[in-house]
Amino acid sequence: MTTIKDIAVSAGVSPATVSRILNNDTTLNVSPETRQKVLDTAHTLNYKKKSRTSSKSLYTLGIVQWFSPQQEMEDNYYLLIRQGIEDFCMQNCIHVLRTYKADVNYMDALKNVDALVCVGKFSSEEIARFRALTNSIIFLDMPVEDRNVSTITMDFADAMNTGLNYLTSLGHSRIGFLGGKEYLADGTLFPDVRRQLFCDYCLEHGLTFEAYIQEESFTTESGYRMMNRLLEQETLPTAVIASSDPIAIGALHALNDKGFRVPDDISLVGFDDTSLSAFTAPPLTTVHAPAYDMGNFGANIVFHILKQQPATAMKIQLPCRLVERQSCKKLQGTV
Repeated sequence: MTTIKDIAVSAGVSPATVSRILNNDTTLNVSPETRQKVLDTAHTLNYKKKSRTSSKSLYTLGIVQWFSPQQEMEDNYYLLIRQGIEDFCMQNCIHVLRTYKADVNYMDALKNVDALVCVGKFSSEEIARFRALTNSIIFLDMPVEDRNVSTITMDFADAMNTGLNYLTSLGHSRIGFLGGKEYLADGTLFPDVRRQLFCDYCLEHGLTFEAYIQEESFTTESGYRMMNRLLEQETLPTAVIASSDPIAIGALHALNDKGFRVPDDISLVGFDDTSLSAFTAPPLTTVHAPAYDMGNFGANIVFHILKQQPATAMKIQLPCRLVERQSCKKLQGTV
């Protein structure tokens, strides 16, 4: 049977340090790397934690990320979700098994997990395979119609209303939309509900928008191309809202390259509030999506699903908020 001393020798730390980490001693001053190394070692050695009244083993939470590692680094929205998950697990001595759909045989790596957090967009077949692994499961950033499956998503309806209310309050009535298309593993297009919400809002408020809609992918390069296509219009929008900050940043570069001034000529709003959005020129007004909190809440919820096995699933929507910077301004002549 594995002992604390075995873990200490393998991890290269003292037995006292191992004991305090395994007992979630928050006063212990060790690096996150050391803490995770001890947890990984305990899991690898199949350590069983015992007490006078009960015994239990450290359990493993699997993370399956639909983005590849490279895509995750390029768009830190999904990176922030994963960091939120992993921080909760570190604070609660939960072993993490991280996988990406791009990994070879990633499903095999998840076979022995106790709980699972699925991040991103998945097909019905993939959802069924994940649910076969464990009943303790939650999907983040994807609505799942099955009422027995817990999910956390962003409140896109309120977010889009917030962004468009802001632009119309500045006097804008010709507004463009730059969106992205995402496809599931079976080739099905996963619709970005923000496009329909944008169209519904514009129709309800009598705004000009039909000629100013572009969709491609959620990348800076796509934002650059889409904005260039918008600039070919005879009559230009006075404001543009994008479905992600990378799209908005690409659009900003296109405007700068064509000699347009933001916000003097065109106002621009992003979505996500990624770390780069505050350091563009000008700094980007954007809708803050609490990605880190989504991950942290998701890990917390699946932790309690594992422990308590509630009969009712949860469908949670997180509110978003507008972050005003310098990429938008009131139109001249607007009261």
